[in-house]
Amino acid sequence: MPGGIDPHTHLEMEFMGTVTIDDFFSGHAAALAGGTTMHIDFVIPVNGNLTAGLESYKQKAEKSAMDYGFHMAITKWNDDVSREMESMVKEHGINSFKFFMAYKGSLMVTDDLLLQGLQKCKSLGALAMVHAENGDAVAEGQQRMIDLGITGPEGHALSRPPVLEGEATARAIRLAKFVNTPLYVVHVMSIDAMDEIAKAKREGQRVIGEPVVSGLVLDDSWLWDPNFTIASKYVMSPPIREAGHNKALQAALSSGILQLVGTDHCTFNSTQKAFGSDDFRTIPNGVNGIEERMHIIWDSMVETGQISVRDYVRVTSTECAKIFNIFPRKGAILEGSDADIIILNPERSLVMGAHTHHSRSNTNVYEGRKGKGMVEVTISRGRVVWEDGILNVLPGSGRYVRTPPFSYLFDGIEKSDAAYRASLRAPVQRGKPAA
Repeated sequence: MPGGIDPHTHLEMEFMGTVTIDDFFSGHAAALAGGTTMHIDFVIPVNGNLTAGLESYKQKAEKSAMDYGFHMAITKWNDDVSREMESMVKEHGINSFKFFMAYKGSLMVTDDLLLQGLQKCKSLGALAMVHAENGDAVAEGQQRMIDLGITGPEGHALSRPPVLEGEATARAIRLAKFVNTPLYVVHVMSIDAMDEIAKAKREGQRVIGEPVVSGLVLDDSWLWDPNFTIASKYVMSPPIREAGHNKALQAALSSGILQLVGTDHCTFNSTQKAFGSDDFRTIPNGVNGIEERMHIIWDSMVETGQISVRDYVRVTSTECAKIFNIFPRKGAILEGSDADIIILNPERSLVMGAHTHHSRSNTNVYEGRKGKGMVEVTISRGRVVWEDGILNVLPGSGRYVRTPPFSYLFDGIEKSDAAYRASLRAPVQRGKPAA
């Protein structure tokens, strides 16, 4: 089947006073061993400067071992950022921009900036992406937990409940509807957010919902583990939710409400996680998944009969390629496509954990998890890079993949804009009122 494409990763990202432990070589090694042959990483601007951010990530990617693309985060707004967005699309092959509605005081954008960003994305044919949590309310929730003396990892989940994810998702969807531009909601972690996406889709709005592996198969009980090292490794945002949300998200993936699966692979080792041993607010947020994704989705969704093999290919590869406008070069096995191919043996079983994974992290949120269905061979651009448990890759062998603007999500936007203008019955021609 086609190699997997992970739409959501953070390799060598500077975040919360440290840097994610996996870089563009170790992250790629892990991905290829797990059957993923391409990913799209998020460029973080340098002091809001998009060009400086891109140059930094180009240097990081010099050690890449597989194909990759870039999204661009938008962390502030002014005329320079607007001009840089146009350059990113037209000159650098980036067709997606992410807006953080959370992380107050660092990455968060306000509604007025989000609105301007949505309008700019629409004009460029670029896909707007949102991390949907109410950042103001999260900050209030965090302080509430501290005031109650709750400083451990469980405070992380308690401070940012599902209602705050649902509220921000609804707000982003409505603003995108007001602008009439497609929207991509990253790491959908709750029923609350999923319900808002389902409602929008029923009404015909173009909204993409991306669950991540951790949200599909884990629950928040681990955050209450008395061992800080164990509990802290599950800290990510939005948080892993209580049992029940994961099964609902699986059902939404099966029914098509949610369209593709990412990982939000953002790994920190136990030493880095310990930065927040006295205050959950300073625990670096992030979990692993780039190596486990293909195996877990096969085991939890195909083996249980929730999706077909064809749907498995769609949610792990093809849909991502179509959304980011690189199909059929990626996401397909066709003449002219890149030869990114995996061979998965549905009868083989495996056990996941830190002792066997290729990530540089010394922890794994799927530690001890058993699964059926194993990638035995990974072929990247026609070259066998993983076979019989042996990885054969070299730093610098990866290739940057440009993502063109105006994917299928923009089809018909101009016509719907025209229909809207025709429906206004305005301006009304009136005479001047009598003096």
